[in-house]
Amino acid sequence: MAKLKLVGITDDKPVKLTVELSASVYRDLLAYAEVLARETGQSVTEPTKLIAPMLARFMATDRVFAKIRREQARSTGRG
Repeated sequence: MAKLKLVGITDDKPVKLTVELSASVYRDLLAYAEVLARETGQSVTEPTKLIAPMLARFMATDRVFAKIRREQARSTGRG
């Protein structure tokens, strides 16, 4: 079976953010939460908690974004 990009949800200090999703994206988020719960044995009671780790994973695996961040860090002396 293929592996999901998310492997679990870690607790972290949250920042409040309001997001509007299309109904189809929300349905997919619910379905993803169900699959993740089955795969990890964790209960995902609030599928909205998946949004932050999904965004983090997306940004962490975006090579162009990572390259630009490294270039920016070098140019500002933070890298």
